[in-house]
Amino acid sequence: MTTKKGNGNSILDGYRAKGLAGRVGFGRRPAVLVIDFIVGFTDLESPLASDLDPQIEATGRLLEIARSRSVPVYFTTVVYEPDLKDAGLFIAKVPSLKTLVRGSRWVELDPRLHRRGSEPIIEKRYASAFFGTPLASTLTVNGIDTLIVAGCTTSGCVRATVVDALQHGFRAIIPPECVGDRSAEQHAANLVDMDGKYGDVVDLADVIATLDRVEGTS
Repeated sequence: MTTKKGNGNSILDGYRAKGLAGRVGFGRRPAVLVIDFIVGFTDLESPLASDLDPQIEATGRLLEIARSRSVPVYFTTVVYEPDLKDAGLFIAKVPSLKTLVRGSRWVELDPRLHRRGSEPIIEKRYASAFFGTPLASTLTVNGIDTLIVAGCTTSGCVRATVVDALQHGFRAIIPPECVGDRSAEQHAANLVDMDGKYGDVVDLADVIATLDRVEGTS
């Protein structure tokens, strides 16, 4: 994936010239982490939502191959208690998050993902799937060293999770077809920046080809 500057050179080429944009690659035991593909972000009746139908479809293809190879799958959702006291300053910055109250349909996973009962849902309050959650310890105890990250939004919760994945010692692989944002410009810019600094942006076809070679791990 390349994003062009006005002079025709890619931003990533500029990063590489400065010693950025190395590769973390796949480790020995990958898992898929689907960030916040919940009704509150995928149903256009929600103030938080945007059109993520192509990303849901692409993530479905990713999940199909992951499940066929017994690659673990994890989901996240954003859930607040009705009094919103657990929302902190995030609710001040993004007031529409108040819709994501426990028990509402908005915090449920998009049904098109066809979650299996054995696939954990991590509840979070803030952007990163690692912050204030048991995700890191859960991955560690299960021997996971690589996260294939799908979900939304590219510039928000996906990026925050990818940064924290690196900081917790996990390799992050981001298929661009499987992540989405309200802004096409922010989506593109953050893919380039994550690829330059925090994880590897890898086309979905190449991710699927890699997973197809993974031996069953469950």
